[in-house]
Amino acid sequence: MLRLSCFVCLLLSPVLAIGADNTVTPSEAKSGWVSLFDGKTTTGWRNYKKDKIGDGWKVVDGALTRADKGAGDIITADQYDNFELIIEYKIAPEGNSGIMFRVTEEDNSPWKTGPEIQVQDNVKPHDPQLAGWLYGLYQPKADNFTKVVPDATRPPGEWNQLYIRITDQQSEIQMNGIIYEKFQIGSPDWNERVAKSKFAKAPGFGKAKKGHICLQDHGDLVAYRNIKLRPLNANGLPPEVAEDALPVTVEKAFPVLEWANWKAETDEGKNIPFRPIVLTHGGDGSNRVFVASQQGVIYVFDNDQGVKSSKVFLDISDRVAYSDSMNEEGLLGMAFHPKFKENGEVIVSYTSKKVEHLSVVSKFTVSKDDKNKADAASEQEILTLPQPYWNHNGGTVGFGKDGYLYVAFGDGGAGNDPHGNGQNLGVMLGKIVRVDVDHKDAGKNYAVPKDNPFCGKEGALPEIYSYGWRNPWRMAFDSKTGDLWCADVGQAMYEEINIVTCGGNYGWSRREGSHPFGKNGVDANPEMIEPIYEYDHNVGKSITGGTVYRGSRVPELVGKYIYADYVSGKVWALTYDPAKKAPAHNATIAGNGLPILSFGEDEQGDVYFMVVAADGHGIYRFAKK
Repeated sequence: MLRLSCFVCLLLSPVLAIGADNTVTPSEAKSGWVSLFDGKTTTGWRNYKKDKIGDGWKVVDGALTRADKGAGDIITADQYDNFELIIEYKIAPEGNSGIMFRVTEEDNSPWKTGPEIQVQDNVKPHDPQLAGWLYGLYQPKADNFTKVVPDATRPPGEWNQLYIRITDQQSEIQMNGIIYEKFQIGSPDWNERVAKSKFAKAPGFGKAKKGHICLQDHGDLVAYRNIKLRPLNANGLPPEVAEDALPVTVEKAFPVLEWANWKAETDEGKNIPFRPIVLTHGGDGSNRVFVASQQGVIYVFDNDQGVKSSKVFLDISDRVAYSDSMNEEGLLGMAFHPKFKENGEVIVSYTSKKVEHLSVVSKFTVSKDDKNKADAASEQEILTLPQPYWNHNGGTVGFGKDGYLYVAFGDGGAGNDPHGNGQNLGVMLGKIVRVDVDHKDAGKNYAVPKDNPFCGKEGALPEIYSYGWRNPWRMAFDSKTGDLWCADVGQAMYEEINIVTCGGNYGWSRREGSHPFGKNGVDANPEMIEPIYEYDHNVGKSITGGTVYRGSRVPELVGKYIYADYVSGKVWALTYDPAKKAPAHNATIAGNGLPILSFGEDEQGDVYFMVVAADGHGIYRFAKK
């Protein structure tokens, strides 16, 4: 058959075979993942209602391939109830197949019990229900921002990855990292859809609480590889990963501090929780602490655990846009000039109230009459950047040891990077930019450092320092080494930590963490820098980047990168080996389970974290157990 020979040639392609090792990494194994296919044999698979596998299934170049007649539908030897499945497939032109779950064998066909996730060529589709759809029941919905229905499937001859999560609480389907659908088996919505479908006459369809995973033989050529499964507990969560715990805990910092002029509610009785987004110092030897609220007010107070009062250092709430419905806007960054003691300059990044979704980076100057007060009228805009949506603003600002200002911008928001900003060197969105705020180039309120990596490159903005970022939240310089650490919030599956290098491409939106993403996803390659560490969404769903601890009060944390997850409330300390350019150890810190907004450090290098607090007491620090 011509189609078979062409397809086998595709399978033998060394480019397409990248990553087809069919093994789990040590970190995956530690977190409960197992391989269902060894890349060499068909062990662990058999035909539906048979003892062995059909001759039409062959292992070709590390892929489990439906290559010829006599194949038939095959199922796993074991049955599963709650689980996650990652499986890559490659379909032949005009080909069709499917992946079923919770298949039982009391009927004559697997589809009479197991719902099917469609696998087919979407270029010349066999069926109007496309690849990744839950066949006959669910299909992707339009994105809330762009109103576009996603089709993340790559064309025939290219590998696609499906992530499938099946639990009694909530199930989910992702195609190449893009969420297609979430559903609950047995819910009223599920039962109503089944009753209206062609499966309504099959009494066992979608009813089983446990069953086999089935790969369908639809008479076409298809290959599967890297089939990995993680069993989940009855609550839908994986078993806890055994991680070392440091003898460190958390405690409230400044427990009796009151915020000047702040009210916990409006005159109408509406609650206004305090949202501390930045904690930092002026580097001027005063040992003062500065805290910025997302609503646009910066406070200053003495670094004393018993301090009772603060002062308003700068109030720009009249020009800062923030609302709880668009909570990735607001005052997002603050950094003091390296020569703050001499020039009194502070940089603030915020979202403008005057122009919708406009990021502003400005310079303010301390009042000549009061060192604890900056002049709101002294604002000098350094740069502005229109944002297409309200999310993924980034907004962290900081000065490197080179004296230049670094600013982190997300990809512009929505989901899936709809405008392709991450990899577009012609825009600042999805970038970390570096500028000189002490000088000005013609037509700009800043100068571009001559050694910026894209100076003179056609089609590239010279301000760009690194690119390929989705939602950098947050970045910070190691006060000892000068290394720039940046955590990037993932979309569907992975959260990541990076050390930023000049000119580095960090992959988004061709990669999410160390994995291909979307229709145009790519394998690992020298042009893109992999994260130094990542975790998946059963560990946490939104990373909050921190900083390297350089204080002396908690010796157990010295030299470790402290970070957290906003959703799970977990806190960790990552030890990095610069010689090996790899993490050496990741340990947990007993936190309070609260959603951590941000981290900061004082002039002694002691690290704090911040949470939203109705009573205003949302700043914590670390302590020995």
